[in-house]
Amino acid sequence: MERRVEAVEGSDVVVEMGKRFKHGRAGVRVDMEKALESFLKGVARGSSLAMVDAGLVYWEMGRKQDGIALYKRVAELGDPSGQCNLAIAYLQADFANPKEAVKWLFQFASAGHVRAQYQLALCLHHGRGIERNLPEAAKWYLRAAEGGYVRAMYNVSLCYSVGEGFAKSHPQAKKWMKRAADHGHSKAQFEHGLNLFSEGELPKAVVYLELASRAGETGASHVKDVIVQQLSVNSRDRAMRLAENWRALPSSR
Repeated sequence: MERRVEAVEGSDVVVEMGKRFKHGRAGVRVDMEKALESFLKGVARGSSLAMVDAGLVYWEMGRKQDGIALYKRVAELGDPSGQCNLAIAYLQADFANPKEAVKWLFQFASAGHVRAQYQLALCLHHGRGIERNLPEAAKWYLRAAEGGYVRAMYNVSLCYSVGEGFAKSHPQAKKWMKRAADHGHSKAQFEHGLNLFSEGELPKAVVYLELASRAGETGASHVKDVIVQQLSVNSRDRAMRLAENWRALPSSR
């Protein structure tokens, strides 16, 4: 037992050193080769964290098969991050294997992990690795959204808006679009701002359009400028202060 504890503690040290080399932390220069070397020492000691990190480095180096091999190893140990990374790797590899990806995604999603729920919903939505099924896709989008996954919130809104997987519902579409916007999704901020504009809520529209513009949604700036011309100086200044002080709600991304 003591040896096992020592091994775990030792693997934590090499994983931390690997992260320093990978991200350039604590005065250490970025060096992916040294990062990989450190992570592989952790792999040799049985660290699932090291397996995930080494797999990520292999992937970034273009050694995708080596990355997949490590993801598979850690996934078979039951590690959630490894399972999800393996599934996504099967979708993105040069020789993609969507059916294998869906198998792992379903296992991971069923255990309640929101990133896998979202990825599974995408596969169901587009018929990748599994027969296209819009009601099932919408169901998994909703689960991920309820778990705090922002991109899923946005997609739930779209599903309600166009009637894909759910019956059309403007109130539900609006609710989920606002929720995605409040959690920092820039396209949702743009679209929610447009919705507010169409409803005559001009100061609120300016807030969301300003947020979207700052996040890189180029069209939002033009619409915001048009609306600002219709506001009093006080209303405009208040809206800009609200945008300046705005903070996204916490999410699972």
